[in-house]
Amino acid sequence: MNHRNFERILRLLATSSTSVSVIMENILGLVALACGIIVGLGAIGASIGIALMGGKFLESSARQPELMNELQTKMFILAGLIDAAFLIGVAIALLFAFANPFVLK
Repeated sequence: MNHRNFERILRLLATSSTSVSVIMENILGLVALACGIIVGLGAIGASIGIALMGGKFLESSARQPELMNELQTKMFILAGLIDAAFLIGVAIALLFAFANPFVLK
């Protein structure tokens, strides 16, 4: 959907009781809510993932202490990947917050 089609749909939605500015305010509010949900759920998921991985690391290093150095290296690589997935979600939320494609210019 290009910009002109989006503008045409907004004009059709704008009846006598609502205006385009009211519709745009609703869209901005929903985008802000979606950004909060993206960041919040991403933070919860990343923290749960790192907590589970840290617990399994402690279990495995207690069972086989001679493998602790190898396991620690792999754990830090995986922690970086988990955080990278969260940061990608934050970047998408910032994209929608500041360079919102749903807002008419």
